[in-house]
Amino acid sequence: MNGHLRPEQEAVIPVMDHGLLYGDGVFEGMRFYHRRPFRLAAHLQRLADSCSAIRLTLPYTRERLAEAVDEIIGAFPEENGYLRLMVTRGTGPMGLDPASCTRPNAILIATRLEMVHPELRQEGIRLVIAATRRLPADGLDPRIKSLNYLNHILARMEATQAGADEAVLLNSQGRVAEGSAENLFIVRDGLLATPRPVDGALKGITRGIVLELAAGLNIPAREAPLTPYDLYTADE
Repeated sequence: MNGHLRPEQEAVIPVMDHGLLYGDGVFEGMRFYHRRPFRLAAHLQRLADSCSAIRLTLPYTRERLAEAVDEIIGAFPEENGYLRLMVTRGTGPMGLDPASCTRPNAILIATRLEMVHPELRQEGIRLVIAATRRLPADGLDPRIKSLNYLNHILARMEATQAGADEAVLLNSQGRVAEGSAENLFIVRDGLLATPRPVDGALKGITRGIVLELAAGLNIPAREAPLTPYDLYTADE
């Protein structure tokens, strides 16, 4: 935290940090395998872009952040894991105006995270289309990885209450945006399709890799406006 490696119990932020008070901040979530971060440069670029988009100063250079990533991975007891890198607006008086906030806080967490149980990767998961909608792109650009994930949390709660494993979020026009914590792809007649960022999809790092791999394998792939009809009629 802020350049110092600390155990979880000692890594604390002030209660007046605007990241806690208002969700004012951004984050990146990334995997590491065999103690090597996956696509670190791309994640750091997106973090910098998210900071710029909300006019938040990134308190460390990308080189220093990369060093911190190596340091925390080296201290983690397992070869594989998950990293959460967050930048908050910092401490300031109560009120929405961040002008008086002090230096932003940078927090890096290493932990375990299993998004989907291994058995479900083989069997498939149960989805519901949530009543909770994705925030509109003209309200908050989906390319910003904001700390405020409340609508995604509400959608996941809907899935749990319905006995499903995951929720699909639509945008305000009824087009498919994304899952509560992942991008979506469908296959129909040999075409691989994924929702467009303009429809609320995050430009996910793994999403981009899938599109790159498809191009390299000559698999037709594109971003497309998708509706629930497309999900119901997809081949996979």
